[in-house]
Amino acid sequence: MSECAATARLYPNVVMGENCTIEDFVIIGRPPKGAKEGELETRIGAGALIRSHTVIYAGNQIGNRFATGHGVLLREHNDIGDDVSIGSHSIIEHHVKIGHRVRIHSGAFIPEYSVLEDEAWIGPHVVFTNVLHPLCPEVPKCIKGPTICRGAKVGAGATVLPAVTVGEMALVAAGAVVTRDVPPRMVVAGNPARIVRSIDELSCPWDYIASPYRPSRD
Repeated sequence: MSECAATARLYPNVVMGENCTIEDFVIIGRPPKGAKEGELETRIGAGALIRSHTVIYAGNQIGNRFATGHGVLLREHNDIGDDVSIGSHSIIEHHVKIGHRVRIHSGAFIPEYSVLEDEAWIGPHVVFTNVLHPLCPEVPKCIKGPTICRGAKVGAGATVLPAVTVGEMALVAAGAVVTRDVPPRMVVAGNPARIVRSIDELSCPWDYIASPYRPSRD
């Protein structure tokens, strides 16, 4: 059985799974510009926790055990897997693909046509961009967000430019500005970001563990 606060608003054609919690002042299924109420199905799987003041537009398809912080904005037509968490005050624009077990921390901005594969991790206040030349008259033809491959991690306050691919298990350091593709399992840092080492070379400074990431199977 789900719990829905009296102050929450669910538009027509919203389908919620079992055992969901919807807190105060949440809006789910708001139609985007040009769509009518209930025209687009919005589906959220079982076990969701939608915290207060989250706004989810219509046309989203979201898996099980979805969680938001407070004040999350999720625009229309996104495809989101299971066990995804989006932190407080983060913004996810439209036509974004998010895999399973993805964690997006607070204050992040993910623009349209970005791709986050399974187990990607996005730190607080990370900014993705998707347009190389803002206000160019041909912008609608070349909008392309970054692709964050499986298990890759983007540190706090980093900026990732349009069409950049961050490879599988790669690590982007806090505050880096990523202007080109990052190879798998590499650590990049700086502005512009450059490769500094492999994640296989990282060690725990407090000796809690031999290596923070599993060695490559290659």
